[in-house]
Amino acid sequence: MTRTFVIEETSLPDLPQLMLATVEALKALGGSASIHELDEAIIEREGVTEEEQALTMPNDSRPRVRYYLAWARTFLRRGGALENSARGIWALTDLGEKITSRDQTADIHAQVNEEERIRARQKRLKAKSAETADETIPVEREQSEVTDDTLTDWKAILLATLRDIDPSAFERLSQRLLREAGFVKVEVRGQTGDGGIDGVGVLRVNLVSFQIYFQCKRWKGSVGSKEIRDFRGALQGRADKGLFITTGTFTSQASEEATRDGAIAIDLIDGDRLCELLKQYNLGVATAMIEQVEINGDWFASI
Repeated sequence: MTRTFVIEETSLPDLPQLMLATVEALKALGGSASIHELDEAIIEREGVTEEEQALTMPNDSRPRVRYYLAWARTFLRRGGALENSARGIWALTDLGEKITSRDQTADIHAQVNEEERIRARQKRLKAKSAETADETIPVEREQSEVTDDTLTDWKAILLATLRDIDPSAFERLSQRLLREAGFVKVEVRGQTGDGGIDGVGVLRVNLVSFQIYFQCKRWKGSVGSKEIRDFRGALQGRADKGLFITTGTFTSQASEEATRDGAIAIDLIDGDRLCELLKQYNLGVATAMIEQVEINGDWFASI
């Protein structure tokens, strides 16, 4: 199909067009999809190059294409064309099913922007009249800061922390994570120049054991298909499976290369999944339940 948007380092993409591409991809996927499935489908349908996928946001590690696709989902959700479940599945609403043109997504884009401008003005007026002498009132932007559920602050902070640690520390962290996940005999090879292999471990599944070599890279941006091919080359004659762990993301071409027919399969753990795994195994990430207290004024009024 003909390209309908481009991702460039110095200019913004056409967001209403990204919104339309999101709707069309969801329709092709049967009306619902996970974020990963949806992003991959759009990237494939549009023929987004690996060079475009490798571009990141200024002062941010998030790939530009996925960042703006997240905004496209956010606008569509705020406009009532999409809904998402607690499990991260996005689906078209009845309104979304009826979208067939950029004019319709442009109307939603304008509507949501206007709602955000009104809300921002109301917040500023409320803050101004509150006479909060001891408080600093944050400056509200004209556009909402809300993005979709995967782009949460704690993940951005965690990934920034991981990129700042020593490479050997990241290898030890990967070793610990694999052990927590059930691997045994996990060894880190370190700086041995072993063809990109950082370590090896054994995964036992019932009565069968698999020796799996892994590579772990603190990466900003997207890992491309070349890195997957290079890693697979190092695995030849050693293992039936590999594992690539990164703080970045994988291009759609890298994902396809990782599961190419007739080649050694390589499982991929990107930054988002790495964050979830560290949270799951409580490795440097702690969760807390916060009590929320609500006062029922009507109840007191009825006494």
